Amino acid sequence: MLVHVTNQQGGSVSIRFAAEESETTTAGEAQSIPNPIAPEPKDFLWGGGAFLVFLFIMRLFLVPKVRKGMAARYDGIRSDFEQADATRLAAQGDVASYESALAEVRTQAAARVEAARQQLDVERNAQIAEANTRIAAKRASAEAEIESARAAVREQIAAAVAQVTERTAQLAVGKSPDASVVREAVQQVMGARS
Repeated sequence: MLVHVTNQQGGSVSIRFAAEESETTTAGEAQSIPNPIAPEPKDFLWGGGAFLVFLFIMRLFLVPKVRKGMAARYDGIRSDFEQADATRLAAQGDVASYESALAEVRTQAAARVEAARQQLDVERNAQIAEANTRIAAKRASAEAEIESARAAVREQIAAAVAQVTERTAQLAVGKSPDASVVREAVQQVMGARS
């Protein structure tokens, strides 16, 4: 099979493909066929020139802008770090002042609680003393009433015992004993027991 191809210079090139594996080409025919991927020297010149122009433009305009942007970004990051450090130090100072104020408030609260407790103790002791005084007064008046009631009852008991004793002695002896002697004996016996 034979194919005709036109190259860039306008020349015609014939390419022969083998239809069967048994067909072979000669060495002269292989040298006359140009390599389709090999660049020509003028392509090297145009590519190299374009690269140098682009390199010059980049070096002159783009690289300084990129460096300037990188320096600005680095300075921005560094200022952000410095600002963050300053904010952190300020926050630590605020925390320290808050903790000192909190400690002072706790001390004041403890002092107030202690003063209130002492005042309550004083008031409680005063009320307890007042209650004890009232109780002692009531106890004394109750004991006085009890003592007066005992005295009143004692005389009644003494009179009753004297009557019973007189009657018993009269029944036992057959005659009535002297009432003053019986009362005096009853008084002595009751006085010895109390």
